[in-house]
Amino acid sequence: MDLKNLEICLMKINKISLGANIIDGPWGGGNNFFKNFHKYFEKKGIKVINHLADEDIDLILLTDPRKSSLSSSYTHKDIQLYKKNINPNVFVIQRINECDQRKNTKGVNKFYINANKVADHTVFVSSWLYDVYNQDGFDADFSVILGGGDSDLFKNIRNKSWNNKEKFKLVSHHWSDNAMKGHDLYKQLDEIVSTSDLGNKIEVNFIGNFSNKENFKNINFFEPLAGADLVKKLNENNAYITGSLNEPSGNHHIEAAQCGLPILFKKSGGIPEYCNGYGLEYDSENLESKISELMANHSSYLLKMKDYQFSNENMFSKYENLFTDINKSKLETKKSTIVFLFLIYKKLVNTIKLKIFT
Repeated sequence: MDLKNLEICLMKINKISLGANIIDGPWGGGNNFFKNFHKYFEKKGIKVINHLADEDIDLILLTDPRKSSLSSSYTHKDIQLYKKNINPNVFVIQRINECDQRKNTKGVNKFYINANKVADHTVFVSSWLYDVYNQDGFDADFSVILGGGDSDLFKNIRNKSWNNKEKFKLVSHHWSDNAMKGHDLYKQLDEIVSTSDLGNKIEVNFIGNFSNKENFKNINFFEPLAGADLVKKLNENNAYITGSLNEPSGNHHIEAAQCGLPILFKKSGGIPEYCNGYGLEYDSENLESKISELMANHSSYLLKMKDYQFSNENMFSKYENLFTDINKSKLETKKSTIVFLFLIYKKLVNTIKLKIFT
């Protein structure tokens, strides 16, 4: 194979292994990433698998190294064995979208940093998350690639203008029932509707898993939804509110924004990196005033949502660029090796010739 053909061969990724099990139905934001990753790259002519049985994998994307994770199809230890026994040239990227701060766990950050030893490059889903890991000792080659939502599915399909006569509808949705998803917020909203003048003007809706619903008198709860059913239900509202704490990225607010809903969000985790400019930041002290501010300026915020940028197309194009850069680096390394071997070969031939003719 000549150098030009070698370059063409090396520049193309033919097969990616994504270490994830895709689960049908509502299952959280990570599952949506897996589905959309498959869709995007298979449209590009790249085969996407979720195992390590094939010998010709060009790139492995590790999403969760924990053996106990239902969504993980293999761990970092499986990748180590694959590189050692089957394909030592495969390039490994670890995508980190988890941390102890997210659900008040212990040992996750340390475990992920240890698992990262198998990776050639790391992708964090927010700058906030990188800072968390950096403070815990992470020190390796990395990128920050913010997430995105499926713009083919999540769309603005209904007029959300508020006429100041009907109740202003606030909505939120989560698959996880973890308290860090905003339980304190819902308690406060329930209280606001019961006791304040603002409560007579707003309606609060929640879609997803939620325990102790009977303790809330003024929130409308709906079962978890997915696909077109979720899009339709989100579009029935005027604005979105998230009380999620220490969320590395999150999909819930992205999906809502793609449906044209302005966002009320807390300054916590990576969420502000996705929501700044597309709604209002609030805290427990100013929640009522921020809701009122959003209501008073609702039409201007609706216009801003037309420019919301966090789509799958945007996100996966950045992954594609990263993969291309990786291949270029591999190509340069391969070229250097070939040139080095050629020079050694040339020197060896000249030495042999010299011995023959002297």
